[in-house]
Order: sequence, then C-alpha cells, then structure tokens
Amino acid sequence: MLWDILQAYEKIIHSSISIIVLLTFFFLRKRATRYLFALLLKISNHTLNGIFVQLRASFERPIQGLIVIMGLYIAVVLFPYVHHTNAFFLQVIRSAIIFIFGWGLFHLSSSSSLLFTKLNEKFQFNIDSILIPFLSKAVRLIIVAICFSIIAQEFGYDVNGFVAGLGIGGLAFALAAKDALANFFGGIIIITEKPFTIDDWILTPSVEGTVEDISFRSTKIRTFAQALVTVPNATLANESITNWSKMEKRQITFNLRVTYDTPRDRMENVIAQIRKKLLANEAIHKETIFVHFDQYQENGLDIFLYFFTNTTDWGAYLQVREEVNLMILDILEKEQVTIALPTRKLFVTNEADNFLKRVRGGEEG
Repeated sequence: MLWDILQAYEKIIHSSISIIVLLTFFFLRKRATRYLFALLLKISNHTLNGIFVQLRASFERPIQGLIVIMGLYIAVVLFPYVHHTNAFFLQVIRSAIIFIFGWGLFHLSSSSSLLFTKLNEKFQFNIDSILIPFLSKAVRLIIVAICFSIIAQEFGYDVNGFVAGLGIGGLAFALAAKDALANFFGGIIIITEKPFTIDDWILTPSVEGTVEDISFRSTKIRTFAQALVTVPNATLANESITNWSKMEKRQITFNLRVTYDTPRDRMENVIAQIRKKLLANEAIHKETIFVHFDQYQENGLDIFLYFFTNTTDWGAYLQVREEVNLMILDILEKEQVTIALPTRKLFVTNEADNFLKRVRGGEEG
C-alpha cells in the first residue's frame, strides 16, 4: 500500500516537472532565440549584416517553435504516462522538425529577391535581376514539395505512386493548360534571351512603357499615361521588341528648308556654322555629325541634319534639341536667311499677257 502511494507521488512529481519544463521552454523561447542570433552575429564578425537580417526575419519564429518542440520532447521523457519511444510520438516530433525547417526556408525564399540580390552583389554570381523572381518562386515550390514528400514518407505513405500519378495527370493538365504553358515558356525565352529587364523602357506592337514585373505568366508594363498593362509572355515572345533603354546615344535628324532666293555664299555659311556649333556642343556625340545641302524641293532648298546626343534621358534629350533649334534660328537671323514656307508662286509671262489682250480685243470687235 505504501509502495503504491510512493509511486503515485513519484508520478505526480514527474508530471509536474514535465509541465514545468514545457512551460519553461515555452516562455524562454524568445529570449533563447535572441541569444542564439546574437551569438551567430558575433561569430560572423558582423560581415553578413544584410543577409543576417533576412535569416533572422525568416527563422526567428521557426526556431522558437523548434525550442518548444525540444521542451515537449524533454517533458514527454519525464512524463510518466506517455513513453517517449512511442512510434507515433516520434513520427510527430520528426515531422514537426521537418515542417519547422521548411517553414523557415519558405519564408527565406519569400524574401529571396533581396537575399539573391545581396548574394549576387557580394559573391558576383552574375544573376540577372529578371531571373531573381523566378528563382524565388521555384525555390519555394521545391521546398514545399520536398517537405510534403518527407513528412508523407515519415507516416508510411508511398510517394512513388503519387509521383507517377502526377506524371499521368500532368499530361492531361498540359493539354488543358496549353495557353498557360505557352506563357510560361514565353517567360523562359524572355529570361534566356534577355530582350529587356525590369525598369527598361520598351516598345512593342502591343504596348509601350516601363517594365515593372515579370512573372511566370505575364509581364507588367507601366505606360507613360501611368496605366498598368499586363501582357502575356507568349505574346511578348512572338513580337518585335524595341528596347529604348539599351540606347547608347539618341538620334536627332531633320531637314531645314530655306527659300530659293538664298545666295550660295550664305547657304555655305549657314551649313558651316551649324556644323561648327554642333561639334562644339558637349551634349552632341562627336563621331557622327552630318550637315549638308541635300536636295531641291518644290518650295525651297533642304539642308539635311543628322547627329546624336550623348544622353538617352528623354528630358535631357529634349533640352539639347531645343538648344540646337535656337542655335539654328540665331544663325539664320545673323545670315539673313529665311525659312521656306509651303507656298506657291504664279509667274505670268508677257506672251500670256499679249494673248489675253488679243482675246479681249476680238470680243470687243
């Protein structure tokens, strides 16, 4: 009888200790996590500050959950009514640990655009910025698939049949979602050929604007009217794309038409001064400057101008173009040369006047 009472007291004590252990781990999980990250930061000598912030934001809560699971396992070891070697209990513990690590990796890959960018800058992996969102989504999908497979195997499920079923169902899915697959492979083409990247100014038969986002299905383009246009990747992959952001210089070309009564010496002076001013302008690209008397037109003489600006910025380009136009006006005014207007002149000869007089004289007689 006494022995039974002692055993009952012992079980009560062990049960109380196990509950205290579990509560201790639960309430100290946040402080322990802070100390752990502080230790890791000290070990790394503060060399990975940006990446460390991402790791802490992604794994802080999962590590807290791992600490609680450790406390649960120790509490069950001390708990007299449940044996810690129970198969189902061990399966639950292992599955929980796998889930927690998968949770942390999933959160890390959710913010992996910044993480990949920092790794790319630090270790010079030469990953294109257009590829980073795809890598992020692909990594998240792989993490979910691996965690699901491992947890399923932990509970005795055969994932081989599931994978085989996915292969058969995948064929039917591919036939039903051929448009979605076309957009996906269109996105792959955009990534590999790199006709544009994020923040590029592009022109296609469908839309013109700045690229804001590239996903598996579509590309989002912000037009200059500030409208957001979503274009399927399959459409972009089959269209001609002009990437204005890849310009190294910007073209200016036009014809300056002066009147027919402009003397030759003044025409030569105007051409020479325009060419000289363009060569002296620091905003004009020096290698390609053409200023020539080009051709005779119906109402004037054409001077052909062809050159490039060093800047590709739209606002700066317009400023340079304005300066050139004002410079030409000053030269024309100085040389007293008039710009030709689209007018017609009618010349009547003396013979035509005499014929008209004879006709009128015949009518009077």
